[in-house]
Amino acid sequence: MTALPGETPGTVGTDTPQDTVSPPEDGAEGPEHAEAPDASDASHAPDVSDAPDPSDAPDAPDASEGGESSGTPADEDDDAGAEAAADAAPAGAGAAAELSEAQAELAAQRELRERIEKRKAEKAAPIAAGTGLSGTAADLLAAVRAVESGEKAGTAFFDRPAVTPASRRPAPAAAQPPRTPAPEAVPTARTTTPEALDAVRAVLTEGGAPEALARPAVGALGEQAAELLRSDPWQLLSVPGVRPEQADGFARALLGADCGPDDGRRTAALVGWLLERAALQGHTALDAEAVRTALAERAVGDPDAAVRDAVEEGVALVFQEGDEPSADDAGAADGEADEAEDADVAREPVQVLLGLDRYALAEESLADGLARLVNACEKAADWAEAAAAAPGPSAAELIRTTAAAGLVAHSGGEAARAEPAALIAAARGLGLRALGATHSEDGRRRLAAATGDPDTAVTLSGLLSGAQGPGRDEDGALALDLLVVLDAPQLDVEGAAVLVEALADGARLVLSGDPGVLGSAGAGRVFADVLASHACPQVVSRTPDPGPIGELVSGIGIGELNQVDAPGKEVVIVPVRDAGEAVHRTVQLVADSVPRAFGIPAEETQVITVGHGGAAGTRALNEALKQRLNPGPGRFGGFDPGDRVVHVPAPGRAVPGVVLSADAEGLRLDCGGVPVVVPQERVESSVRHGWALSAHQAAGMRWPAAVVVLPGDAAQGLSRPWVYTAFGRGERHLSVVHGVDQALPHAVAQVPAQERTTRLRPLLEALPTPDAAS
Repeated sequence: MTALPGETPGTVGTDTPQDTVSPPEDGAEGPEHAEAPDASDASHAPDVSDAPDPSDAPDAPDASEGGESSGTPADEDDDAGAEAAADAAPAGAGAAAELSEAQAELAAQRELRERIEKRKAEKAAPIAAGTGLSGTAADLLAAVRAVESGEKAGTAFFDRPAVTPASRRPAPAAAQPPRTPAPEAVPTARTTTPEALDAVRAVLTEGGAPEALARPAVGALGEQAAELLRSDPWQLLSVPGVRPEQADGFARALLGADCGPDDGRRTAALVGWLLERAALQGHTALDAEAVRTALAERAVGDPDAAVRDAVEEGVALVFQEGDEPSADDAGAADGEADEAEDADVAREPVQVLLGLDRYALAEESLADGLARLVNACEKAADWAEAAAAAPGPSAAELIRTTAAAGLVAHSGGEAARAEPAALIAAARGLGLRALGATHSEDGRRRLAAATGDPDTAVTLSGLLSGAQGPGRDEDGALALDLLVVLDAPQLDVEGAAVLVEALADGARLVLSGDPGVLGSAGAGRVFADVLASHACPQVVSRTPDPGPIGELVSGIGIGELNQVDAPGKEVVIVPVRDAGEAVHRTVQLVADSVPRAFGIPAEETQVITVGHGGAAGTRALNEALKQRLNPGPGRFGGFDPGDRVVHVPAPGRAVPGVVLSADAEGLRLDCGGVPVVVPQERVESSVRHGWALSAHQAAGMRWPAAVVVLPGDAAQGLSRPWVYTAFGRGERHLSVVHGVDQALPHAVAQVPAQERTTRLRPLLEALPTPDAAS
């Protein structure tokens, strides 16, 4: 959930003339990707000043790509990602009685907002944040309230008083018969009245903006979008893909002489826009000084006052270590202090952070929830017999550690996934309700194969939406005693907060994953923050990844790009001179060489590249691969039966599939055996061809063969986590189409993961968790 976060900077895309506003790009991918976060994909610091956004930044966490650690989010990612987000949210709000993923998240955020505001009120220094919601946010909250008034949907996320863990129900003796997969429900776009669209088109035309922005504007601002845009033209920045200079031109056309760079409406909108852009790069907060600098670069005369006003109006919240901050902490001192202070006096060495309330609420809730799990579970459980029967020493250690803790962090590579599987099997053998949740359908299938029981594995999205898993108990909590979350680095802070709130007191949570892979597509770095805070016991697997590919990837993880012996040609390097040759050799590998040499068909080979744009990005590669592997006129919105695609049902989720057909209901896909129908109006924004993916989109999945394409213009998008993730997607074979010369070993050795600015780690460190391991 976006120019695709994850696209390589400078490979495509140009900036739009300052006084014009362009409609969102048609091909833009967004949080669909498991890649956007390429904002996070970027291994560079976030560009809050918004120097011209390269439309195709390197695997920034694509919307679909969780944040990669190398690159910057591109405007295209912003467009598509935001479009996908706008579509998904309203859709979730419109769903009826059954709790949807979007409604669950909104219900949780609403309850958390009330809790945190209550805390602030108790301190006699309330920060009135988020009280002026309008447009989509207001509509969604109203929808959640309506759902809550009819059924218990929202109760799953309300606080429950700490109680002694109840006796656990034994797991069912026999597995339930498999359910026939029904077509997955894809949210339909919220109905927009023709009158609202016509009113917005009129305002856009008057301001010199394209009418194509009308529907996105209504999606972002609600039915009252026309009135909001007329009274505050800078609200146009809420529309995905619109940049400040474009909003300025729109405002000048509407306001004339009343429009100025220090207009309070403009400065407030800019602060919100900067924080939203930072979130696309994986940050849940930004240093206040960085925000002030970015505002100054946008011709704001008094950045201190602008930040202070934005905090007072609830556009942003302000935080600092130690004492509770006030609005003045984020802005300049008041006029009196300004006169008294000398320019030579240094600022206090205290970092002041600014953040959006949605992420502040999520981080506070997540920290509280994790502390609850740490302290509420039974610590005297005896799982010694199960540990003794474990298949290996690391699995035994994980079982023993989980028996004595409510929260455990487990880290390891692909081979180490067998250890959580052994834990789940052991817990179920003890009569506990144990389940594993993965980031993707592919991960779910691999976990089910490892445990030998398909009922033990679900996708995280399926678990939260109720489509998979045991459902909820009478209190609205997940009916589980132990939940193991694999692919934990793909957890963003909002998703993690919703998940933890859904766990009952006394339940155990194990977060398992590979710390070396790219981070989540959404904001936050949950797994890394839990590890760094030492808030719980940690188990580090001693199981190495086997074979030449495992040896290569393990070396990359410690910053070494080593030559490996590959007698069976498990790893092949294909040098190329330019992007055109890279595309040609890639098609040749997928269609001819790999099938002939390894017996792996083209449909089981995945192409992975650094960005979506450019001469060898996902778009160019997908076009060439379609022409070779499944040529056709694209009669179904650009797609033909048999096309490999990636469906992005919500920001941060990329689901591979194959086109089956299309009819009046929409485009019919087969996504890993699950039938999916994408409504016609959502096809353009949420479905892309999928022969080639970005590394963020591919995270959490594996294929028999992978072809990683590194054209010359991809050098600036490379980082150690990107290479580690991409090279690790192939199980039996890896081909590297190599055109970046020394940029590849340089990235592996010297370009580590981008540091995301978050508040979760200090929150966890500050919470009372007397039983947590140090």
